[in-house]
Amino acid sequence: MATLVSDDGAGGRRHRQVQRGLTRFLVRDMRALRRLIRPQDLEGTVPDWIEAVRALVAQYGNASAAAAADFYDAERVAARVTGRFTVPLLDPPPDDKVDNSLRWATKDLWPRDPDDPSTTDAQLQPLDKRLDAAEKKAEAVVQKLVTDQGRGTVQGAVQRDRMAVGYARAAALGACAFCRMLATRGMTYKQDTAGFRAHDGCNCGVIPVFAGQRFELSEHAQEWDRLYREYAAPYPGDQLRRFRRAIAQHG
Repeated sequence: MATLVSDDGAGGRRHRQVQRGLTRFLVRDMRALRRLIRPQDLEGTVPDWIEAVRALVAQYGNASAAAAADFYDAERVAARVTGRFTVPLLDPPPDDKVDNSLRWATKDLWPRDPDDPSTTDAQLQPLDKRLDAAEKKAEAVVQKLVTDQGRGTVQGAVQRDRMAVGYARAAALGACAFCRMLATRGMTYKQDTAGFRAHDGCNCGVIPVFAGQRFELSEHAQEWDRLYREYAAPYPGDQLRRFRRAIAQHG
């Protein structure tokens, strides 16, 4: 008889807790680096800050990948599949990808001409508020880069492991509508190379499914699926908005 695996299994919950713990330490260390940015010399100090954050991304990304490999190994043992397999760890993101993400997060720091019609309200805020907003954006993009390294490690293992048949998305109860909607799709077969869609600050996990296992949505994901089918699926092009509204009214 096939064993049951779910998006809300104990192993997956523990792994999400580990990844969220890494994020907390990452954010702590990032906030300590804010002192590198001198408001009176943004042009000279922001590049130094980016370089320091880039080192954090590599450090915590490797920890995320290692934790993901441990999780995959434990799920493989629990599935009682045969044969040996070594999980390949995903490399940290390229430097230019990290740099571009951080430049986007800090783009509103630079002084703007208030008479320029392209200047936004955010860019006209006092510098301390712009620094706070840039810090929050940077924390979100860096969290995604680090967690993606763990998620990508699990996905890569599924692709290479002959005993893996696919993976599923695990979204926490407090996840956004976008993540809940994708979680209702259940297991994705390993031949699907579209990748795992995540947003800044996303804490969703990747659950491997092995030969001899049967994937089943958790109770809360089944409820999300019901809401999506009833209130959103019949409206192509407007599904996410309607699903978000359905969650707010009926979730």
